Amino acid sequence: MENGEFEEIEFDPALGFSVVENGVGAEYEAEVVLEADEDIMNGEALLTEQVESQAAPEAEDAVQAQGKNRREIDAISQLQRDMEEALTRPVEEEDEIEEEYEEDVEEEEEDYEEDEPDAYLSSDTVRTHPHTMSARAGTNPSTLSLPKEQFTVPMTELLARADMKHIKEAAEKAFGGKGLPYSSSTPSSKKLFPQKHIGLDASQHRMTEIEADAYIAGVMPGTYASVMSTLVEVRKRLGSEWIRDLLFREGGEGPRVLDAGAGGAGVVAWREILQAEWDIMRDEGLVEGEEAPSGKTTVLTGSNPLRHRISKLLDNTTFLPRLPDYIHASNQETHLDGSPAQARKAFDIIIAPHTLFPLKEEFRRKNMVQNLWSLLDPNGGVLILIEKGLPRGFEAIAGARSLLLNSHISSPGDTAFEADIQLPGSERFVEKEEGMIIAPCTNHSKCPMYPVPGLSTGRKDFCHFGQRFIRPNYLQQLLGAKIRNHEDVKYSYVAVRRGIDSRKAANPLLQGEKATLQSFEGYEEHDLPDSEAVLSGEGSDIKFHPLSLPRSILPPLKRRGHVTLDLCTPSGKLERWTVPKSFSRTAYRDARKSKWGDLWALGAKTRVSRSPRLGRLGEDGKEKMKGIRDGKMGKGGKKMKKRVRLQEDMDEE
Repeated sequence: MENGEFEEIEFDPALGFSVVENGVGAEYEAEVVLEADEDIMNGEALLTEQVESQAAPEAEDAVQAQGKNRREIDAISQLQRDMEEALTRPVEEEDEIEEEYEEDVEEEEEDYEEDEPDAYLSSDTVRTHPHTMSARAGTNPSTLSLPKEQFTVPMTELLARADMKHIKEAAEKAFGGKGLPYSSSTPSSKKLFPQKHIGLDASQHRMTEIEADAYIAGVMPGTYASVMSTLVEVRKRLGSEWIRDLLFREGGEGPRVLDAGAGGAGVVAWREILQAEWDIMRDEGLVEGEEAPSGKTTVLTGSNPLRHRISKLLDNTTFLPRLPDYIHASNQETHLDGSPAQARKAFDIIIAPHTLFPLKEEFRRKNMVQNLWSLLDPNGGVLILIEKGLPRGFEAIAGARSLLLNSHISSPGDTAFEADIQLPGSERFVEKEEGMIIAPCTNHSKCPMYPVPGLSTGRKDFCHFGQRFIRPNYLQQLLGAKIRNHEDVKYSYVAVRRGIDSRKAANPLLQGEKATLQSFEGYEEHDLPDSEAVLSGEGSDIKFHPLSLPRSILPPLKRRGHVTLDLCTPSGKLERWTVPKSFSRTAYRDARKSKWGDLWALGAKTRVSRSPRLGRLGEDGKEKMKGIRDGKMGKGGKKMKKRVRLQEDMDEE
């Protein structure tokens, strides 16, 4: 209107427009007149009568609408049937659907909150059981970012001296071509054949300048991620007192660390762990200063080009061209020339990634493991062995684990072993030392995924883990990955401790079948830090400890109303546990949130044994491969024959 007021207009297709002013309707003809076809109008009238005849006039909630064509009439009829079905649906079914919907919404909200970097206390942290939180594995956040000042920036400056095109050519030549499948990265399952170790080794004595650049660009980022993930897990299992005791040890020398295969990446990861603990102690008022004391660090680097590059990355570090061999060394206190023998080195932590897989002979692998064990401090030294997350890498780790349990680590009922070679005057049986496996195993029996020693063909189940990290720019250029800036590195590992056994402490840990039975019952109501029993001074008879729990070996299977977990139990068996919602709402919720590698503390309702998929093992496996070579091939036999030949060629090399 002229004065800027609003007009209320009603529209009727048959009559045109009408304007309402102050409650009084003033009809006028619209500028555009709608012309109605008589046949269309007659058809619409007929359809309207059909809809009205189909509608139930008695129903209070009946749909009252008119359809103008067949499509609208069908939609109205379907809506009417849905409403009638909803009115007759049982209340229990509606409640179940509503609960499932709310459950899905809650999961989406929690997943969103977990991804929020600035969230101080997410709903997942509040709602998760305390035992579940302490049993979770992995880093926080789950995606690692390489330290900028200590790792990324110095590496970028080192690599800037050479043309990236030349580094890429050298890396592809050394690590298996495009994608670098023979670096620290793990190829997809479709490219697992043939399985091969890393093309360059930090301990090798011959390495050109460009190969050294290719090593620090293509191998060290992934190695850092796997070492950091492993150290985080060891820190969780041993607690903060382990690191604090090393920092405040008498003499003030600090931790003694040996990097025996990571080319310095292991030392960088360890210093990050040390700095994080130092920051916590500084906040508690226990220490002063910004920088944590690094202690004594030693790195194994065989070639001069690699050593010169790593020396610019690490300060206050000793570099060794080779490991000392104390197994075959003489025990004399003086040399033949009369000079005093050098004191034996002992380390608190030995990080040895990618040291066993390159060794093809079994006796060389055993010698390496025994030598690393001899370098450990006998009063609590920790040895960490890491290999690529492939069946061959797992078999190397499992073989080292078996050797340590059979010849070095004492367990109840297994305190001695029979010597292979009995020297004159020596005893037949040799006593083992105290020690224990820290991670990832919670049992000290034979590995259920490695019941028969040696290699296998077609192995499906093998113990390995994954860690995602953000690729630095130089690694993206090396891989030619312009879009994807992250990578998932898979690895197998074992961490053992020498000289200290928590199973023999004042409050011994549950082990074996007893620990499995208690874990199956669950710790949901036991040994809670804020429970009424603890506050009243009574406490709980059942003590919770993560080293007495089963471990998830696969991602959980989520179904409506229940979750299935594949676990490696403390009794050394593979089992499948089912956690339904009826068992415990808290356990059901935490089971849906659990991840691969987590320990499980809240029990289950049912358990069944699970057979590992081991492929073809031992003599039986050789007979099957012989049948394939002789032409007794079934479906897919030609492809398997080709794969077997490739694998045999790799094993011969």
